[in-house]
Amino acid sequence: MNEISEHTIDIDRILSSKMGGKARFVPSLLTNWLKHIIHQDQVNAFIWKTRDMQGVEWLEECVRYLKMDIEIVGKENLPPKDDGRLYTFVSNHPLGGQDGVALGSIIGRHYDGRFRYLVNDLLMNLPGLAPVCIGINKTGRNGRDFPRMVEAGFKSDNHMLMFPAGLNSRRQKDGTIHDIDWKKTFIVKSVECQRDVVPIHFSGQNSNRFYRIANFSDRFLPFNLAMIFLVDEMYRNVGKHFTIHIGKPIPWQTFDRSRKPAEWARYVEDIVYELPGKGKK
Repeated sequence: MNEISEHTIDIDRILSSKMGGKARFVPSLLTNWLKHIIHQDQVNAFIWKTRDMQGVEWLEECVRYLKMDIEIVGKENLPPKDDGRLYTFVSNHPLGGQDGVALGSIIGRHYDGRFRYLVNDLLMNLPGLAPVCIGINKTGRNGRDFPRMVEAGFKSDNHMLMFPAGLNSRRQKDGTIHDIDWKKTFIVKSVECQRDVVPIHFSGQNSNRFYRIANFSDRFLPFNLAMIFLVDEMYRNVGKHFTIHIGKPIPWQTFDRSRKPAEWARYVEDIVYELPGKGKK
């Protein structure tokens, strides 16, 4: 991580790190558009203002900055922080920004900062977030390190916070907003490390524009174009109300050999999407 400056997020530098010498062929018109769509100046101003904050303190300041109105249903289902056990917290991923910030602030505060995210390695460019992140680049040069980094996270003394879909939610054919299929990693590693799984549902959605871009990108492009728009979506969602439903922990022994790990992942995913309905009772 470079030292924090007033220009910590630098599209030119990020392109260079990802593309090497090929970055010089990217038209300036495109780089200027990228700086605009990721709100480079606004993000850098916030990073500079919060340069002395890290981890939970920084996440809580993000919640205030984004003027998030958060309602928590089922907070009593969070296991006690002093029970001597470690947990895997899994959530749907409707937004790609605020959901991660809010959940990190809540879980981080409850467990005195003893948690880690598994996140896209681009988020490691945020100095306040980096200390609580395990950056994953599955497709780049560090892709071969993915299993080792996941292993280290689960073998650590930290609770794990994961979005098992890997990508944020997409609009389905029936018009609903839903995650893509959850990956089985959290099941396999939770069983191996004897961590109970805590299901969480986060409300909210992005703009219609975002879902049109995401569906086009998923069908026709070899890269995730929609990810570029996530910061802009975050600013569009400033000041909105979000409801978080926390379910009861699922014992790791539940995930036995009666189903395949991918089937158990779908089982937990279904539980997550049922939580809002149960919260209304």
